[in-house]
Amino acid sequence: MSAVDCHDPIVKTLRWRDEAATHAYAVALAAQPALANAFIALHGDLGAGKTTLVRHLLQALGVQGRIKSPTYAVVEPYELPALNVWHFDFYRFADPREWEDAGFRDIFASPGLKLAEWPEKAATFLPMADIDLTLHTLGEAARQVTLRANTPTGAVLLQAINQQEH
Repeated sequence: MSAVDCHDPIVKTLRWRDEAATHAYAVALAAQPALANAFIALHGDLGAGKTTLVRHLLQALGVQGRIKSPTYAVVEPYELPALNVWHFDFYRFADPREWEDAGFRDIFASPGLKLAEWPEKAATFLPMADIDLTLHTLGEAARQVTLRANTPTGAVLLQAINQQEH
């Protein structure tokens, strides 16, 4: 890692009161040019809202039709006119050989947006996420969201979203 790539992580905590707030965040994130080659790791318990956030983000990016959870397929690819997106769900990931056999290393090395649910299940194989996004439930609909920017790309994304909030 070069000196240009190093920086202190930036951490931000948000509170989304309902799914409309999740949607609004996804729309704001989708508007950021730096998202085009980002890797976002999504953390949280079952039902915390990881897939819901991804669905809102993909719709904001222009994905039409049904957006499936990749729980059984491990990855769902989306080809948009100006962007390739891969949505991973490593919840059922059990065998490290799957990583190489499925070509995930090549996907993570290619341009495009990568979104990974349950990244800890594939942690030794994944590159550092630009943003680690952790969701915690606060009752029926509210969520506490912790965003940690680990790279310059992540920092740009968090700063851009922060500026939109003001």
